[in-house]
Amino acid sequence: MSYPMGPDGAEFEKFLANLTVVTRLAGETVLSAELKTDLLLILKKGAVVVLKDSVEIARVAQLGAVFGELSALLEQPHTAEVRALEDSQFYVADAELLEKDPSVLLYVAKTLAQRLVDANTGLIELKKQIQADQSRSVLDKTLERIQQKLAPWGRPTGFEPGL
Repeated sequence: MSYPMGPDGAEFEKFLANLTVVTRLAGETVLSAELKTDLLLILKKGAVVVLKDSVEIARVAQLGAVFGELSALLEQPHTAEVRALEDSQFYVADAELLEKDPSVLLYVAKTLAQRLVDANTGLIELKKQIQADQSRSVLDKTLERIQQKLAPWGRPTGFEPGL
């Protein structure tokens, strides 16, 4: 698996190679909302569903997707439940590594920065559609696209895991 992220890509791969890998079976909870675990999970293999207040907000099967980063950075409980849709594997890192390993911090920062850019773009598009009095179905499709882009487990620009 390759994680090209510019000059830090090789360092990040070394970091991943040294992490514990856990498996969650289909249907098992990976992270529970309202619990504070101080863990970062990076999807190695599989697919998950993310639920907030029992509402599905995303399905994620993207290798390298990060879970738990907001909780780790803000030192608060997880805000959503993550459940395995199929047997899935995750690299597990202690959240303290964000302070110790610049390649991990850079990876998470790029993920969050891309999410912010996507949020701004999506909200501007939605606002224009509302001002143009677009139909409810058009607004719903735009909102769905925004949700997909803002899923807190996407990858930063330039991140393409290989097989």
